[in-house]
Amino acid sequence: SEMKKLTKILIGTHNKGKIKEISYLLNKKIKKISPFQLNIDSPVETGKTFKSNSELKAKYFFKKSKIATISDDSGLCIECLGNKPGVYSARWAKKYGNFKQAMLKIIHLVKNKNKNKKKQNTKAKFVCSLTLHINAKKKYNTTGIIYGNISDKILGKNGFGYDPIFIPAGLNLTFGQMENSEKVLMDHRYLAFKKLK
Repeated sequence: SEMKKLTKILIGTHNKGKIKEISYLLNKKIKKISPFQLNIDSPVETGKTFKSNSELKAKYFFKKSKIATISDDSGLCIECLGNKPGVYSARWAKKYGNFKQAMLKIIHLVKNKNKNKKKQNTKAKFVCSLTLHINAKKKYNTTGIIYGNISDKILGKNGFGYDPIFIPAGLNLTFGQMENSEKVLMDHRYLAFKKLK
């Protein structure tokens, strides 16, 4: 397969949590490079979808580095909030000061939406769009989705981003409470990566 032939891959993101997860998923033999090592900044994410942002990032980092690049665009979509924050997941953290503040805001918004409702809707999904940009002609894109619910408090110290408020379907722990080694082999990024491989 294409991925087996690659000797090095640039992980096109400045998010250290994502770099760690993607490195863990990639073959041990592949040399993993981050934009930090090459002093490459981040592109402006102008896409309206995970896919367009993922492709835009991969193209940008590939052009700047001339190295096969894997890029991720992902986010948390909450049903009762009209699938927000979605593609603006990272920007919400900036807007509210940090991820902790953004998580508190989300918990508050979800509570408000469900006020006086018999049936509580806390449904959410994490979406990841991965793009592998091998050369000017060869690009692959896949999407992974994991479904779950928003917890009513921040739980756990593991993972990154919104992990401590997301409870995957069928489990009663948040991603923040799970061992990283367990989470990394079941989450949205893993599901997208499995398809990509």
